[in-house]
Amino acid sequence: MAAEHIWPGQWVTDRLGVTLTGSPGLPGLVGLAVRDNPRRAHLLVSTVLGKHVPQHPKTVRDAGLTLGHRVRALLGEEDAARALVLGYAETATGLGHCVADGLGAARCLHSTRRRVPGMPDAGGFEEEHSHATSHRLLPADPGWLTDGAPLVLVDDELSTGRTIRNTVEALHRRAPRERYVVAALVDVRDPAGHDDLAKAAADLGTTVDVVSLAHGRVALPADVLARGRRLVADHTTAPPTPADGHRAPRITLDWPAGLPDGGRHGFTAAHRDRLEAALPALTGQLRAALPPGARRVLVLGSEELMYVPLRLAEALADRLPGTDVRFSATTRSPVLAVDHPGYPIRSRLVFPSHDDPADGPGDRYAYNVAGAGFDAVVAVTDTAGDTGALHAPGGLLSHLAAHTPHPLLAVIHHKGDGDA
Repeated sequence: MAAEHIWPGQWVTDRLGVTLTGSPGLPGLVGLAVRDNPRRAHLLVSTVLGKHVPQHPKTVRDAGLTLGHRVRALLGEEDAARALVLGYAETATGLGHCVADGLGAARCLHSTRRRVPGMPDAGGFEEEHSHATSHRLLPADPGWLTDGAPLVLVDDELSTGRTIRNTVEALHRRAPRERYVVAALVDVRDPAGHDDLAKAAADLGTTVDVVSLAHGRVALPADVLARGRRLVADHTTAPPTPADGHRAPRITLDWPAGLPDGGRHGFTAAHRDRLEAALPALTGQLRAALPPGARRVLVLGSEELMYVPLRLAEALADRLPGTDVRFSATTRSPVLAVDHPGYPIRSRLVFPSHDDPADGPGDRYAYNVAGAGFDAVVAVTDTAGDTGALHAPGGLLSHLAAHTPHPLLAVIHHKGDGDA
């Protein structure tokens, strides 16, 4: 029983020498894992983001709303209503939406790594430590980036501040604005990181404020990269075998015409209202497809597609009060999996990308699905992600079939509107 209360970062602290200290709420928001990445050995794994760790959807949404309320209090009602919220792909796309919801009438946009023919590229920036470094901005209305409204940059963590500085500098060169706000679940910058962001803002002649749910520090040993490589080498095991030959039932969601499925090209308060109105019928489709008596269900988003699956999971949980509904999403970030109660990534599935990413094909991952005892897993994707690679032997659906008796596929079909 005591194992249930082990902090999901203790394994890394004991073996990698990485320590996390800070405000009282910090350990409840993040654990520590080991990246399979030569540029950075550790990963802060959020327990409330709904990415790597399946979580109650209300917990995920409430974390984003709370962060949004704090930004709203900082900006004031007038600036909050006209603000543009920018979430970072792929991890903080859903979080950005929830922050925008917390602001009220704010517009939402997220960066992307997907290729979208016919959409003008309005700029981008780099995230050096990430497994995939390049972010592109593809708003349907490029004027969103030049109208001078307060810009709220949303990420799950603020570790060095380098990505934020890159973003502010790139966007400020395009169209200077008076104010930026950084909203992160956790802020673990060291004093140099605080100073660097303040200096960058001063050099640009602008203001950059930071809002978070918790703050602290990450201390790294000098040989952390070498130790991380050894841990990856010593603890990497063969990935689970897919259940080839199994076909997942398909649910074609009755998606409202013209409604975007997220903020890749922009999402407004009016779009959110339309989504709210459609949720009961969409959730009814999912509920009807679930097996009778399902007690534990995962709604699984697809990389950047997080907000709509989150809202579907939240609505499904409301309609099935006796069912343990969880939410998480697939990712392109390779992380070591270790089945230990003091580690946040207990298992991983590895499968090929299935949405024609701009940087080419590559491996994708679903964490903490294998061995989690889900009676059903509903994988949610859009039409661009509903490709042969998704359905092929070794694809995501065949992997899900090996770990749940009822894998389901829900597809957001855009009725001829193109990639929304």
